[in-house]
Amino acid sequence: QVQLVESGGGLVQAGGSLRLSCVASGIIFSINVMGWYRQAPGKQRELVAAFTSDGSTNYADSVKGRFTISRDNAKNTMYLQMNSLRPEDTDVYYCNAVLRTRYYEPPTNYWGQGTQVTVSS
Repeated sequence: QVQLVESGGGLVQAGGSLRLSCVASGIIFSINVMGWYRQAPGKQRELVAAFTSDGSTNYADSVKGRFTISRDNAKNTMYLQMNSLRPEDTDVYYCNAVLRTRYYEPPTNYWGQGTQVTVSS
């Protein structure tokens, strides 16, 4: 049983910064990928930033140079540092992980509950 719990969302003025956190708990054997997604009402969920299995990172073009993904393995925590925020960054942000809870189980997709980020102009 795995849970992803997000925090750090809120209201910020344009040009400001926020740091989102995602803490994974439960039995985790291995993690294939981890990343952040965002979704506005009525729109598809889109990738913001993610780690790949080889340790590289991927970013959406709209956030390159402004957002940074990182993680602390000792704390089972992933972060998204968001700088130079714009009103169009306003969305619900979701933590995602594809992982195994046991070596003999297949990788499974897990999502956090989402955290609201609102950027005022």
